[in-house]
Amino acid sequence: MVQAGVGVAIAASGSAAPIAALTNDQLSTIVETSDEWIQTRTGIRSRRLAQSEDTLSSLAAAAGTAAIAAAGLSADDIDLILLATSTPDDLFGSAVQVQAQIGATRAVAFDLTAACSGFVFGLVTAAQFVRTGTYRRVLLIGADVLSRWVDWSDRGTCILFGDGAGAVVLQATDGRDRLLGFELRSDGQLNHTLKLAFQGTPQPLTAGVTATAGRYQPIIMNGREVYRFAVAKVPEVISKALFRADLATSDIDWLLLHQANQRILDAVADRLGVPREQTLSNLADYGNTSAASIPLALDAAVRRGQVQPGDKIVAAGFGAGLTWGAAVFEWGVVET
Repeated sequence: MVQAGVGVAIAASGSAAPIAALTNDQLSTIVETSDEWIQTRTGIRSRRLAQSEDTLSSLAAAAGTAAIAAAGLSADDIDLILLATSTPDDLFGSAVQVQAQIGATRAVAFDLTAACSGFVFGLVTAAQFVRTGTYRRVLLIGADVLSRWVDWSDRGTCILFGDGAGAVVLQATDGRDRLLGFELRSDGQLNHTLKLAFQGTPQPLTAGVTATAGRYQPIIMNGREVYRFAVAKVPEVISKALFRADLATSDIDWLLLHQANQRILDAVADRLGVPREQTLSNLADYGNTSAASIPLALDAAVRRGQVQPGDKIVAAGFGAGLTWGAAVFEWGVVET
């Protein structure tokens, strides 16, 4: 049943990351590179890497549990769990494993895949369930363990990626809707610029019938093309989301971009006229954590006291697919 007049609030956050860190100096013993080379081109100093005991599900569950606690709720209060990931422990999906680990026995759970845009796509998707009155409390988790799919001999990609998870709790509110505007885009014609593709080998079964056996290949990326795409398309999609929210860039307190490359963050901020000090970043210590990067950076800023209840944030994700999107929201205001 659709419940009229229901809004959505992004109420609380949580995050989790592996303990093990790989610094640029350590990486330079594996592949021909240097700390100066990496920092100059990406802004990254180190990245967290999942160890054998770390699973995607355990990281996601830890982030989700922290967000639920920050919202003052229990796992039984959660109606829906959305897990934005491209690296599940199980190809059939890991959201149900997260549900079990959290103990959210009442919650429906499913995965959503949109790569580095996954958290923004998930935020918009979760909001629709709340706005229609279908669910009142949604746990949205962005989590990825991209180190599983990195070619550690390719210095163009292995320097970039790290592992982690971030989460937010969305709650129904009878007051004003705090998701103020959004814009989502996709262009499969650019898929070749960033992908993690399946490669199969024909396996004859019987006369005229062949199956395909194989595995997924390491991440392939054309860094130059992805940079051009992001710098051109992300400011555009942010502007459209702001237009839908009836806001100007000057109305925004924080710019929260997918943590892909510091040069992209700076270029997008400059094109939008957003001061660098209003651009949230934890890229230096975590690298590109794909769907986890936005909620990881958000939770860190909340815990530092930078982001305060009522602050207006524009978040934008962009990445493989290619997909990109932006969402404008007010942080941490709940009226039930």
